[in-house]
Amino acid sequence: MNDLSGNTKVTKNDWLEIALKTLISDGIEQVKVLTLADRLQVSRSSFYWYFKDRKDLLDALLQHWLNTNTAAVVTHADMPANTIHEAVCNIFASFLDPAQFDTKLDFAIRDWGRRSAKVRRILDTSDETRIQAIATMFKRFDYPPRESLARARTAYYMQIGYNDADLQEPAEDRLALLDCYLLTFTGRKPEPADIAASHARLIKFLTL
Repeated sequence: MNDLSGNTKVTKNDWLEIALKTLISDGIEQVKVLTLADRLQVSRSSFYWYFKDRKDLLDALLQHWLNTNTAAVVTHADMPANTIHEAVCNIFASFLDPAQFDTKLDFAIRDWGRRSAKVRRILDTSDETRIQAIATMFKRFDYPPRESLARARTAYYMQIGYNDADLQEPAEDRLALLDCYLLTFTGRKPEPADIAASHARLIKFLTL
């Protein structure tokens, strides 16, 4: 924020950031112009320099989520990989890297989707986009189409469910089963080198 003529000047990004924080902490009902202005300690007038109305802001929040969380999964599914185990590790990494995927935001959007048919449709489309990207990844490693889709759904919904469970599992406990997880998700036994490479890739995120 910058000071302008004795008043606090906020940017569009300031409004978006406080709206995202409010969505995550308090739910969509509290993402209101007056509430956000109070939290920014500014008048409501600057909001209308950047957004037509509250709906415009909510659309921007949804687009931000699509451009970050959904894009992260799709991008990681498309990453080059020498083996299917490395490719699956890329998917895990997309969920674990907080710089690219905000787990709390994902669940805030899912909660919002329970209250809005429009958001539910966008959420369903996003989930399908993510799953299809992962299925395409499996196809690159010569899995049949139906099996690719089944494995993509299994890997994706497992990760969503794991995040929702919030197990607080120690990194060493989770990684102790890494070889079994890779076998489960791919149906192919990983080589020691695959396990070591996956361990090295994931440990930095699990110990953040």
